[in-house]
Amino acid sequence: MMARWAERVSRVRVVGTGVMGRGIAQLAASGGLTVELADVRMDAIVAAVQRLGEVFARQVAKGRMSAADAEAAMDRLIPVGDPLTPLQDCDLVIEAVREDLGAKRDLFAALEKAAPATTVLATNTSSLSVTAIGAALDDPSRLVGLHFFNPVPLMRLVEVVPGARTAPGLVDDLADLVRRLGHEPVRAPDTPGFLVNHAGRGLVTEALQVLSEGVAEPADVDRIARDVLGLKMGPFELLDLTGLDVSHPVLESIWAGFYGEPRLRPSALLRARAEAGLLGRKTGEGFYVYRDGTKDEPAEREAPKAEARPVWLAEDVRETLGALLGTSGVTVEQGDAPSAGAVALVAPWGRSALDAARDAGLPVERTLGVDPLGGFFARVVLAVHPGVDPAAGRAAWAALAGTGRAVTVVRDAPAPVAQRLLASIVNVGCGIAEQRLASPADIDTGVRLGLGYPRGPLEWGDHAGAGTVLEVLRGLAEATGDPRYRPSRWLAERAGLGLPLTGPGTSPASLLD
Repeated sequence: MMARWAERVSRVRVVGTGVMGRGIAQLAASGGLTVELADVRMDAIVAAVQRLGEVFARQVAKGRMSAADAEAAMDRLIPVGDPLTPLQDCDLVIEAVREDLGAKRDLFAALEKAAPATTVLATNTSSLSVTAIGAALDDPSRLVGLHFFNPVPLMRLVEVVPGARTAPGLVDDLADLVRRLGHEPVRAPDTPGFLVNHAGRGLVTEALQVLSEGVAEPADVDRIARDVLGLKMGPFELLDLTGLDVSHPVLESIWAGFYGEPRLRPSALLRARAEAGLLGRKTGEGFYVYRDGTKDEPAEREAPKAEARPVWLAEDVRETLGALLGTSGVTVEQGDAPSAGAVALVAPWGRSALDAARDAGLPVERTLGVDPLGGFFARVVLAVHPGVDPAAGRAAWAALAGTGRAVTVVRDAPAPVAQRLLASIVNVGCGIAEQRLASPADIDTGVRLGLGYPRGPLEWGDHAGAGTVLEVLRGLAEATGDPRYRPSRWLAERAGLGLPLTGPGTSPASLLD
C-alpha cells in the first residue's frame, strides 16, 4: 500500500524569513524535514540561518535537545535564495510573507508555474481569505491555509483552513503532517478571524463593554478574569500585550466581515485609545503603564475600617460563603430575612443585585451582591448599586475582606462581571458551532491551545451549566435590550433538551447513517 501523503513528505520550502518563517523552518527541520529557506533578499536568509543556529544552541544548553539532533536539524536547513528556484523536489511550499493580498497572490501565481502539479501550496496568512488568495491561481484546489501561531515551536496549535475550491482531501493531508511534526491541527473556516481569533472575540468585546459601562476598571476586570475564571491573562493585559494597533483592526475586520454581528461588536473606547497612541507594552502605556517593560499594576484597594455588623446571606451561598465568614468571626444570620442592623448579601445569576433584592423583598439600602461563580476560592466580587447606604457597604466590604480572600468592589450591573465574560465566551463559541464553521471538538481544542483558556467555550458551558449560561444571557438581553446578548440557538436548544454543548446532537443527515 502506498504511504499517505504526510508520511511521504520529505522536503518543504518556506518562503519568508521573518519571525513566522523562522519558526516554521525550526519546527519542520526539528521534525526531520529538509527545509529550503527562500527570500528575495539573500542577506535575510543568511541572518535567518544564523538565528536558527543560535536557537538550536540554546535548546542544547537547556537540555531540550541533544547536540547531535541540533546539528542534524541545522544540516537540514538549505538556503535557496529566490523563492522561484526550481521546486521539483519539494512536496510542500509554505508562504510566510507580509499580510498583503496582492503580494501573496502574485507570489502564489508565480509558485504555481514554478512548481510541479503535485506540490502542495500553503499560506500562513492570519487574516486574509484563503479563497481570495487562491483566486489568482489556475488551479486553486492545491492551495490551503496553514496558520501557525507565534512562537511556532511552543504554540502547538495549527489552523488548517480550506478555501472554497481547496481539494477535499488536502485538509486531512495537512492535518496529518501537522501531527507528524508534533503539533495539533484544527479545521478552521475561511471566514474572518478563522477559528481562534473569531472565538477570542467573546472575552475582549465583553470586557470592553463592562469598561464602557463604568462597572469596573481594567485592573479589576483582569483580576476577576484570572482569579474567578482561571484565565492566565486578563483581557486588558492581553490587549496591551498584542498591541492596540493590531487588536483594534482585527476586532473591526472580524465584526465587519460578519456584517455587523452584534456579538462581535468592537468598542469606541478601543478606537480612541489606539488613535491616541496608547497601544500597550510597545509604547509604554496602554490600559496599564509599563516601566522598563514591566507592568505597573495598581495596588488593590484595602477594605475600609467599619463597625462590625451581622451578615445575612441568600440561601444558595449560605453554606459556602457562610463558612468563610463564620471562620473570620462574622455573625452570619440564617433567618428568612435580615435583622434590622444586618447587611444582606445576594448572589444573583444573570441579573443585578438591586433586582434580586427587590424581588426578595430585602431592604435595598442594606443589600449588596456577590458573584457565586467560582465559589469564592480566590476572590470575592462585591457589587454596589446606587441606593446602598455607604455604612452598610463598608461593613460588607470589611466582613468579606476578613475572610482572607481578595475583594474587588464593582458597580452593580445586569449581571456580575465574571458571569458576563463567561457567557460571552460560551455564546460566541456556540455561534460558531451553530453556523457549522467548525466542529465542537475543534472549537474547544483551538481555544484551549490557541488562547490558553482553561477550557474550550463549549466545554466551559457544559461545566458551568448550559442552562445557567442561558439564564445569564437572557437576563442581560432583557435588562439592556442589546442584541449582543442574543443566545445562540445551539446553546438554547441544548440547554432546553439537557444535551451537552460539546455534542453535535441529531441532524437530518444522521438519520441516514
